[in-house]
Amino acid sequence: MRRFGAWPAWAFMALFFAVPLAALLPEAFAEGGSAFGRLFGNPLFLGALRNTLGLGLAAGAISALVGTCIAIELARQPEGRRQWMMTLLGLPLAFSGLVIAYGFILAFGRAGFVTQLLAGLGGDPAAIGSWIYSVSGLGFAYAYYLIPRVALSLYPVFANLDLRPAQAARTLGASKARAFWDTVVPEVMPSVLSNACMVAAIAMGTYGTALALVGTQLNILPLMLLAQVGDGGSDFAVAAALSLVLMVVCVIVMGVGDVFTRRRERGAVGAGH
Repeated sequence: MRRFGAWPAWAFMALFFAVPLAALLPEAFAEGGSAFGRLFGNPLFLGALRNTLGLGLAAGAISALVGTCIAIELARQPEGRRQWMMTLLGLPLAFSGLVIAYGFILAFGRAGFVTQLLAGLGGDPAAIGSWIYSVSGLGFAYAYYLIPRVALSLYPVFANLDLRPAQAARTLGASKARAFWDTVVPEVMPSVLSNACMVAAIAMGTYGTALALVGTQLNILPLMLLAQVGDGGSDFAVAAALSLVLMVVCVIVMGVGDVFTRRRERGAVGAGH
């Protein structure tokens, strides 16, 4: 295992990262990199970048907040109840983006049962039904499978959390809220922020749910990329350049999460010494 155990990981990285990247680079930088000039000169690019960042960061923040609450509740549950709760949480991760989008259309679309219910209470069905096809509606749909991902990732953090510092703070006279803020929050916050960055990057790069839910009505980078390589697209150099830009954006967001994780690890090592 010491000699050959890392080879599957290296093979995976080579097959699914290095090889596609090696194929994109020559295409994107052909003709002196003029594809980037055409991309940045596209009047839709800045709007797509702004919408992608907003969508990813909003979906990541909401998913991290709700997922953290669920993870805390999971850690408090007895073993039997926790198992079936984790099973239910895992179900959204098994659905394809098309199934998720179709379900949200049936629930929140213009003829959805939630829309009709709110219309019966006096709401405007046209306004309510069009919301799901917006950036915020798409972020809401993304949260459906990002929240379970955060909750299942953070559950071990709260299950193995050492509560003795909080108990010591309470013994010394701190209130429950102050003890929680001073002892628990610094311990779990790096993991929460790291997970928020991870799911934000996933939301920025996902296109299946967006394509099925809003089609081409929404200007975000994944759908802009799809338009470049679809039936109507012909500028593959711009598509390669856009792929690299989207990859860089996602890597930067995930790198921020990695910074939080490394700080926590260094802090734990320093505390151990």
